[in-house]
Amino acid sequence: NVFGRCGIAFHQITGLLHDDPQCWREVDEWIEAARVAHVMEHNRLGVMGHYYNGMLDIYSDLTLQCATFGGHIEIVEVDELAALRRDLSDAQISERVALFHQEFDVQNDCSEAELKRAARTSLALDQMVHNHDLGSLAYYYMGTGNPDNEDTISSIILGNSLLTARGVPCAGEMEVKNAQAMKIMDAFGVGGSFTEYYALDFNDDVVLMGHDGPGHIKIAQGKTKVRPLGVYHGKVGRGLSVEMSVQHGPVTLLSVVETSGGRLKFLVAEGESVPGPILEIGNTNSRYKFPIGARRFVNDWNSHGPAHHCAVGVGHIAPKLRKLAQLLEIEVAQVC
Repeated sequence: NVFGRCGIAFHQITGLLHDDPQCWREVDEWIEAARVAHVMEHNRLGVMGHYYNGMLDIYSDLTLQCATFGGHIEIVEVDELAALRRDLSDAQISERVALFHQEFDVQNDCSEAELKRAARTSLALDQMVHNHDLGSLAYYYMGTGNPDNEDTISSIILGNSLLTARGVPCAGEMEVKNAQAMKIMDAFGVGGSFTEYYALDFNDDVVLMGHDGPGHIKIAQGKTKVRPLGVYHGKVGRGLSVEMSVQHGPVTLLSVVETSGGRLKFLVAEGESVPGPILEIGNTNSRYKFPIGARRFVNDWNSHGPAHHCAVGVGHIAPKLRKLAQLLEIEVAQVC
């Protein structure tokens, strides 16, 4: 009563001190949600480049992001990344190529020249993240007319995949909202891979989701493949890309939605990553089944007005996301 009259938020847990797994599971969820809120409050999100032309749902209010989650947004330059690529030794590059072979299933048609180009950019990314103490990154750039910048941005996928696997999620297409969603999922320890739905299989009642660019290789089904692409999908240039599916089993989707009222909210869905045919085109691709069915999932999800990207993590963590939303004092909607 007094808390309510004084405007003090509170959260109640009812149960036994001993021999009450449900009670203590709830305690653990609150503690974990508080830890993730702390991670976000102290996170330094790098923003590099510019928005994708015409992708209006992606454009974000950076001040609103800071007001909601805390943290700091660091504007970083592609020029800096390109400059960092120049001061690397052959030994460093060879060592990073060896790391690629260790972490990825590098296909035989990947040329040594492209691997070295990606290695150079990967090393520069690591240095830039260190220089600015970044905990996540949203980026997009074309580099047209500047060969150094175009060479840099067209060889960024492997390095950003490694960073994402190390707890520095990298969101392409300058998707700041999804960089935040990916960081939240990663802080909960469930991954957080960049994805969007692009097709429905009505026969199998599944939603096909994936994206070009970096993936979260720590939650891949098997080893992530590296393939050469003669032309990127909707991007400038050509180079190496990653191909993976999310681990089969339970998954959670999270979208950070910017509403028409100038607020942020969480949009959540729980489903399952299931085996089956995917497009083998050097992208992250998975098949997802939802308890409400593919058709209703798409309708209900879109009714909340999210951008077309979201973050996918392994396991069902909707209760934890609800608690985090309560701590952040934002709305949460769960479609399934």
